[in-house]
Amino acid sequence: MTTERDRLEAQRQGRENWRLWGPYLAERAWGTVREDYSPGGTAWEYFDHDQARSRAYRWNEDGMGGVCDCEQRLCLAIALWNGVDPILKERAFGLTGNQGNHGEDVKEYYFYLDATPSHSYLRYLYKYPQRAYPYAQLVEENGRRSRSEPAFNLADTGGGSTRIAIGT
Repeated sequence: MTTERDRLEAQRQGRENWRLWGPYLAERAWGTVREDYSPGGTAWEYFDHDQARSRAYRWNEDGMGGVCDCEQRLCLAIALWNGVDPILKERAFGLTGNQGNHGEDVKEYYFYLDATPSHSYLRYLYKYPQRAYPYAQLVEENGRRSRSEPAFNLADTGGGSTRIAIGT
């Protein structure tokens, strides 16, 4: 048997809890409708990314490349800074349904590369621009475009990226 099979067997038999910790942390919870405090039922428009970075959520938390316990009592995720952004990069940036010309749209490049079923090994790749993240440019250009035009994405802004690999 392999080490991973041993872990899964120990989990099945209740001898060990390999599922206590895992990649249960959403990379983008700010645009979900789990907390609608808007007066008219417009949860998608109630608060934007800029406001989300200053909030602690009641029912959920988010983060990039994050892990947490199975009940989200303790959440751990990376925070990045490229030296030029006005904020720490702690969560994925995206457009709400009305901001994007094709509906809700995350404007990030991240990849879950590998994982074992027990979560004893996780590998994640995030591409972070080397210049200031173009938040306003993405919102403005996608707002200007019609639904018949393609979405304006991070790669369309002309900035390079730095590869950040976690778990390698």
